[in-house]
Amino acid sequence: MQYLHTMIRVSDLDQSLDFFCNKFGLVEVRRISNEAGRFTLVFLAAPQDIDLAKERNAPLVELTYNWDPEAYTGGRNFGHLAYRVDDIYALCDRLMKAGVTINRPPRDGRMAFIRTPDNISIELLQAGDAKAPAEPWASMPNTGVW
Repeated sequence: MQYLHTMIRVSDLDQSLDFFCNKFGLVEVRRISNEAGRFTLVFLAAPQDIDLAKERNAPLVELTYNWDPEAYTGGRNFGHLAYRVDDIYALCDRLMKAGVTINRPPRDGRMAFIRTPDNISIELLQAGDAKAPAEPWASMPNTGVW
């Protein structure tokens, strides 16, 4: 068995690409537009997975954008995506400065949660040992749900 990708439907492709690529740091590795089916698929990889993703088309996040407007509900029952990060404090700081809400701050120096524009939760996990508790994270309250 081999993990390939996780597909999430997005309601605004430009807004989702801004979030996933410009703010979160994933990289677009492939795009398929199907005029007959009226959809666009955009495949994204974490920076450290780009070579692997190009070699075997995995591991990837697939953004599915249906050209005809559609309301998506039930995002919470999806669960979440998870990424190991080199410096959880630096990433959360960069995301916050880019306007992303940190729903569950990394108070423990190990784990945080954010949400995409379509309310998909993303868990951030510190690589290696947890970082020592530090402000502003240690005293920052949760915001919303994740």
